[in-house]
Amino acid sequence: MERRVGSPALTINKSSSAPPPLQIGAAVEGRQDTRVLIPPSTRAPERPPSDLIWSLAGESMGTTWSVRLVPPMGVVQEAFQAAIEEELARIIALFSPWTPGSEISRFNNAPAGTWKLSDDFWSLLNASLDIADDVNGAVDPTLGALVDLWGFGPPGPRDPLNPLPSAEEVEAALAVSGWQKLRLNRDGQAAVQTGGMKLDFSGIAKGHAVDRVSARLTEMGATSHLVEIGGELLGRGVKPDAQPWWVEIEAVPGSPAPHTVAALFDMAVATSGDWRRAFVHEERLYPHTIDGSTGRPVDNGLAQVTVFDASAMRADAWATALTVLGPYDGPEFAEAMQIAAHFVERTPRGLVERMTPAFAAMMDEEEA
Repeated sequence: MERRVGSPALTINKSSSAPPPLQIGAAVEGRQDTRVLIPPSTRAPERPPSDLIWSLAGESMGTTWSVRLVPPMGVVQEAFQAAIEEELARIIALFSPWTPGSEISRFNNAPAGTWKLSDDFWSLLNASLDIADDVNGAVDPTLGALVDLWGFGPPGPRDPLNPLPSAEEVEAALAVSGWQKLRLNRDGQAAVQTGGMKLDFSGIAKGHAVDRVSARLTEMGATSHLVEIGGELLGRGVKPDAQPWWVEIEAVPGSPAPHTVAALFDMAVATSGDWRRAFVHEERLYPHTIDGSTGRPVDNGLAQVTVFDASAMRADAWATALTVLGPYDGPEFAEAMQIAAHFVERTPRGLVERMTPAFAAMMDEEEA
């Protein structure tokens, strides 16, 4: 969602340490202002290629997508629509476990052995494994068996009368999962299927798709654009009026926090929330994000994590990882890595937010 913000009076917080936890209800009581985020920029904006803005949209990857772009002269709107749909179809053919003939499905259903991977698949797998190393498996591309077991994968939801797998089923899925168990043959650009291991890129694929669509638009001359796929966003350049691409950050349902808008100039934002894909059993919420250390959906009180990064893929991956790390280790890790991250935790006091110094440095609040 795009929202225009004028020229608010800004006061940038340059603190070198994270602000203390802030209880949302107490913080914003009686306030009507808007929280404005302005990420740092390393370059001056260039003039867009025209004075037009085209809006395109569609469905892919089990969700919706939308693009706003400033077109160059000589390229018709249908060409951009076709290019975006082609790029997303290519992503599905590589990484969708819901597509039987996709590369990931072929690997997941293959017998034990060594299987050569395409260049694009190899590249994303290695990027995902690198992040898994950084966060000790908080993002893990090998958890497909567990994702399926808990009813979030291609087999679909479990029996509503018996939605929870047994301890034995969890242990069996854990036995074929774990990024440290995946062996790669780097000389042959191949991965070893140990038998029963299932790859799953749900913690990184949408962000990767956003990056790929953005790169395709840039190649076609649309150097100013805003790409959104399933809530993950990336903005490049500025609009014809020299304004950045303003977006509203999704809030936790029921949160009394102020509206938050961000200027996406060469910046991506991704949000992970425990309400997006989940089921409730005996008054307990089971979100789709799986903790690979336990083999179970995360249950640490984090309702939402929002991350800004120059890469939508990294923003998507960090949001997932920080969700798994939880309300204490997550902010500590994000601060150490200088990640611009915002956390909302469910507590007995109500919703509580935390933010890293990199996030706070972007934050300016519009004066009433």
